[in-house]
Amino acid sequence: MSQQTLQRLAPETLEDIGDRVPVPAYDRSRVRTGIVHLGVGGFHRAHQAMYVDALMNASPGDDEVLGWGITGVGVLPGDARMAEVMRAQGGLYTLVVKHPDGHLEPRVIGSIVDYLHAPAQGEEVLDLMAAPATRIVSLTVTEGGYHVNQVTGDFDPDDAGIQHDLGLGAGELPTTAFGFVVEALARRREAGVPAFTVMSCDNIQGNGHVAHQMIGAFARLRDERQGTDLADWIEREVVFANSMVDRITPVTTDDDRAALADRFGVEDAWPVVCEPFTQWALEDAFPTGRPAFEEVGVQVVPDVVPYELMKLRLLNASHQALCYPGYLAGHRYAHEVCHDPLFVDFLLGYMEHEGTPTLSEVPGVDLAQYRRQLIERFANPEVRDTLARLCAESSDRIPKWLVPVITERLAAGGSVDRAALVVASWARYAEGIDEQGEEIDVVDRRRDVVMQRAAAQLGEGADELAFLRDPALFGDLVDTPAFTGPYLAALRSLHEVGARATLEAWAARG
Repeated sequence: MSQQTLQRLAPETLEDIGDRVPVPAYDRSRVRTGIVHLGVGGFHRAHQAMYVDALMNASPGDDEVLGWGITGVGVLPGDARMAEVMRAQGGLYTLVVKHPDGHLEPRVIGSIVDYLHAPAQGEEVLDLMAAPATRIVSLTVTEGGYHVNQVTGDFDPDDAGIQHDLGLGAGELPTTAFGFVVEALARRREAGVPAFTVMSCDNIQGNGHVAHQMIGAFARLRDERQGTDLADWIEREVVFANSMVDRITPVTTDDDRAALADRFGVEDAWPVVCEPFTQWALEDAFPTGRPAFEEVGVQVVPDVVPYELMKLRLLNASHQALCYPGYLAGHRYAHEVCHDPLFVDFLLGYMEHEGTPTLSEVPGVDLAQYRRQLIERFANPEVRDTLARLCAESSDRIPKWLVPVITERLAAGGSVDRAALVVASWARYAEGIDEQGEEIDVVDRRRDVVMQRAAAQLGEGADELAFLRDPALFGDLVDTPAFTGPYLAALRSLHEVGARATLEAWAARG
C-alpha cells in the first residue's frame, strides 16, 4: 500500500480505517470505566482488553456492557511512552493475530477508554479507583510485582517503593501497584463505597490467593506504620478472583508496525501481535458484578487451580525448557527450536513424564492433545517469539513454574532428569557467554547475584553447585542428591559438549 494512503490510528480516523480493518461496532463515547487495570502491556491488550472489546461488539447497544470500559494505569516511570501513545491514539490500538501460514488478522480494539500515568497523575488514578463505578481492579504487574519471598512464601517488604508506600505522609501519593490498591480501598471505605474486586491476570499459581495474601500483608504493615485499621476491613470486604490466562504475545517490533502500515494502511505507534490461540479460565467471584465474559469464550469456573497448574507446568515451564538450551545451541526464536525434532522430543518428554504427572484432571481438557497443541503453538513462525524474551526474569519464573514440578516429582520418587537439565541450562546461560563465544545479555531483577553464582561454577577451585546455593530460588534442592546428581551430569555435559550433544545424550537414555 502506498505511503499516500497511510492513515494514522485515532478516534477521528476510525471511520476511514474501518474500510480497511475491523473497528469497534459500538459507540465509544458511551463507554464508561468499570475496570481499572494496572500494568498495561502487550499481554493485557491481547487478552483481557480484547475480551471486553469482543463483548461490547456483541452487544453494542447495551448500556450495562458499555459500563465495563477499561482505564489503563501505568505505575512505572518507564510507562511514560505507553501513556504518550495511548493518549495520542485515544486508547485505540490494533491487535494483529499472526497465523502460521503468514495470514495477518488485524482488528482495532476500543475497550481501553483512557490511560493514566501514575507517576504524573497519581491523584487522578486514586480518584478513579475510589469511584463507585469502578467495580474491578485488575493486575498484570509481572511475577516479581507481588513481592513474594521465595523461601518463606511471605510478603517481602524490602523494595524501596514498598517502603515508601508503607509510610505515606499527608499529601503524599503511592508509587507501587500495592500502594495504589490499598490507598484506593482506604478511600472507598472512608466514603462508604463498597470494595472493588481485585482480579490478578499474572502467571502465578493461585494468583488471586497470592494477591490476597500479599496485599493483605502490605495493608497490615501500613496499619502499623500509620496507626490505621484498614487490613481487617480488606480481609472482610475485598474479593480476590483467581484466573488462568494464556496467549503468546511477543514484543512488538518495528517490522510489525511496518507490516501493519504496508499491508493495511494503518499507522499505529504501538500495535500488539499475538498467536491465534487464547484461553482464559476465571473464578466466578465478583460480588459487585462483572462483564458476561462467558458470552465471548471465557471459561467462568468455580475452581481455576487445575487450569492454572496445567498452564504453568506445561506451557510456561516448557518455555523455560526450550529457551536456555535452544539459545545455547544457537537458535534465537521459539519457532526455530520447535522445528528441531531433537528439541521437540525433549519438550514432549518433559511435559509427558515430568510435568503432567504433577497435575490432576483438568475438566474439559485432553492433556495429550494439549501437549501436542503447545508444540504447534510454539512452532508458529509468524509469531517470532524471541528466546531472549523467554529467558528474561528467570528468577521470577523458574521458582514458580519449574521448581514445584521438581519438588513434587522428587517427593513421589519420580525422575527429574529433564527438569534438572533445564536448570543446568539456565546456570550455563547465566555465565553470560554462549557456545559461539558471543556475550549474552542476562536480563533478571537478580542479575548480579545470579551471574556471580554462575561464575563461581567455573575455573580452578570451582563450586559446581554454586548456582543452586540460593535458597530464595531453589529451596533445599542443593542438599537433595536425587536432584543434584542429574543436575551435575547435565551441567558438566553442557560445558564439555554443548547443548545439542547433551540433548542427544538425554534422548538416547530414553
